[in-house]
Parts: sequence; structure tokens; C-alpha cells
Amino acid sequence: MKRSMFKMATAIIASAAMLTSVAACGRTSATSDSADDVTTIDSAKATGDLTIWAMGNEGDLLGDFVKDFEKENPDVTVKVTAIPWSSAHDKIQTAIAAGNGPDVAQMGNTWMADFSNSFSTVPGNFDMSGFFEGPADNYKVGDQQLGVPWYVDTRVLYYRTDIAEKAGVTETPKTWDELKTMAEAMQKVDGVDYGMRIGASGTDCFIGILPYAYSAGAALSDDGQTKWTIDSDAMTEALDYVTGFYKDGIADANADVSAGADIADFVAGTTPMMLQGPTAVSQIEELGGDDIKDKYATVTLPAMDDSSDMGTSYLGGSGLVTFKDSKNKQAAWKFIQWASQSDVQAKWYTLSSDLPAAQSAWDNDALTSSTTLTAFGDQLEHAQGVPAFTTWAQVSSAADRIYEQIAKGQVSVADGLKSLQSEADSIGIGE
Repeated sequence: MKRSMFKMATAIIASAAMLTSVAACGRTSATSDSADDVTTIDSAKATGDLTIWAMGNEGDLLGDFVKDFEKENPDVTVKVTAIPWSSAHDKIQTAIAAGNGPDVAQMGNTWMADFSNSFSTVPGNFDMSGFFEGPADNYKVGDQQLGVPWYVDTRVLYYRTDIAEKAGVTETPKTWDELKTMAEAMQKVDGVDYGMRIGASGTDCFIGILPYAYSAGAALSDDGQTKWTIDSDAMTEALDYVTGFYKDGIADANADVSAGADIADFVAGTTPMMLQGPTAVSQIEELGGDDIKDKYATVTLPAMDDSSDMGTSYLGGSGLVTFKDSKNKQAAWKFIQWASQSDVQAKWYTLSSDLPAAQSAWDNDALTSSTTLTAFGDQLEHAQGVPAFTTWAQVSSAADRIYEQIAKGQVSVADGLKSLQSEADSIGIGE
């Protein structure tokens, strides 16, 4: 399937990186190009010792996957260290301070700005043209390309097709009005408690409503990324729309937000619509078994009105970076170059379910054969993340708290946004 390039109004900062103790991360001096950044990747095979830190599921799977790279480069030895997400940020800080970072690290969508001073710039002959444009821009800080997108994550609309049929819904929603009408119709079907799930509390609940904000034209910062611009007419319009679901009883502001609760309600059919990312596919089918596979579908997000073809979703994912203190930068960039190849990205998808950042990988049979993935590829043309500010985590936490107050009717949309803007201004944008 062909995927067009797309622009993203704000860069997203990184998701995480991997590391272990200083002792576990030592490297030999087989190569010694650490003094300067690699400006050109040479054509020789990779050699020497190469350390890679990856987190979570990626860290667990990458160790075996890199054997293909070692086969293509017989004189390189790759060591992958998996790090829990919960400890990664602190360990990265410690390793950077000690000058013991890895050669390559997974770096996702919230930490690029935090550690940007420690990253090497992408070599001039590294071809970035094959990536979706938005994810590529995510790994820029200022005007410097400091990383390469590895995989992408965005959110689309999941809905139960069997319940929609019972509700008499024959077309998927293209606008916000149609989405709400569909949710109301599905809620009338026996066994359905709420027509739509919209998380009102918990970590990242504010991120969960960003697709509505972005679709309304809201931006979290100004074009020059010099200040927060959260309190806006567009954000107000988005939150008025979202909170209308709670007020009208179509969504539950007090829904269980523990891990997996949304998937369980979706499979049970008690809440047959939600916005979710690609990992929900395997979660739904693991919980629901073969019986659920033909009872749900994914579609791109509805636009605010009929002036657009689709809404704008939230964009996440992880990239790959090298560190300035790497002692094997040539091998590091050769590994990242290898991991960016479309066939390698498609194979990585079959192993990890991570969606490729390389456009051509979406033409691979592994992706084109899945009807549930089509919407994700299309949605990537309309997705954006959060500003590349080192203070995003603080502002996001404040936004989660204040959005919950808004969703539960404890403060008005206007007062809540005014309060959030004030807190964001006080926190600032960092260095």
C-alpha cells in the first residue's frame, strides 16, 4: 500500500532508552572514533564490539534479531541489554554523566530533548528520505537530526462491527457529529453500557484526548516552540465536544482505567468503541480468541467536520540514536542503517508488532495482508506529537490531573484550561 509523506506541526520527544550498570556496559577499544561525530558512513562491513540498549518488549526481542546483522557483518559482536522502562531515565542520566553510554540506544517519544546534548548527529550520507516525514522530524532537536525513527505508533478508531450492525450503522463516521451519533446508536443495543470509551483519568489521559484537540486545530506550543499555547479556542472546542460524551452519558467518566480494562470492555461488548494504538490488536485477539477476529474493525479518526478527510491523531514511537562517547560510531550507524531497511523493518514488525517508520515497508505482505493495519498506515499521514520541551513530563502530569477535573465536572473547560496554561507557563519549556 502506498503511503504519502506527511508534515507534523510539532516534534515529539522521545520515549525511552536502555542501559545497565556501568560495569555491564563496558566496551573494548576495537574502534576508536569517539572523538568526533561520524559525518559519513563508510562502505566497509561493521567491525568490533557494539553495545545496544533497548527497553521493554523491544529489549527482550532485539537480542536474537540482531543475529541477522552479525551474519552480514561477521567481524562485529553485538551485545543488547534490555532495561525496564521504569528505571531507564535515571540510568541514562547516570551513564551519560559517567561517559558510559551505549553505542546505540532506543529513544522514544518523550526524552529526545532531555538527552539531546549527548547524542551524535546523523551522518550526512544517511538517507532519511524513505521515512514518513513526521517521525523523521520527531528526532530533530532544533535544526539538528539527532536520531532516526525506528517504529511508529498512532491511534485510530476501533469499533465492534457486530454491534454496529445490530445498531443499524452502515457507514463509519467521517465527522465528530457522525461519531457521536454512532456511539448513541450502539449504546441502545442490548448489553452495551456506554457507546464510547474516553479515558477520564490516569496516566496519559490527556494524551488520549489530543487527537480531538489536534483535529480541532489546537497546538500545544507556538510555531517557534518558545512557549506553551494550551489554552486556545481550538482546545476549548475539542474539550467541549469530548466532555459532552460524559455529560450525555455516552462515555463513563468513572470507568476503570487499570491496565487492560478498556480491552476487556471492548471484547465483552459493553463499550464497543475506543481510540487505541496498534498493540490493541494483539490484546483484543488474545483475550477474545478466534471468535473476536471478525467482530471488530479499525478506521481512521473522524474529522471535526466535513472540511477534512480525516482527523489528526497523536503520534508516538521510538527512534535509534548514538552517543557522543560511543567508541564504535561507524558500526553504530551501520546498525541503524541496517535496521532502517524496509525488509528489516517488515521482519521486525512480524516479531514485535511495531509499525514500521520506513514508508516502503508498508508494501510488504506482512502488513498489507492485515486489514486492521490499513487504518494505521493511512492515519500516519495525519498525526502529530508533543513539543520537544524537556518539561513535557511535568506539563503532561499537570494536564492529566486537570483534565480529570474537567471530565468529572469539578471545574469548567474554561477554568481548567486557564489553570493548566498557568501551570505550564510556570513550569516553562526548559533548556
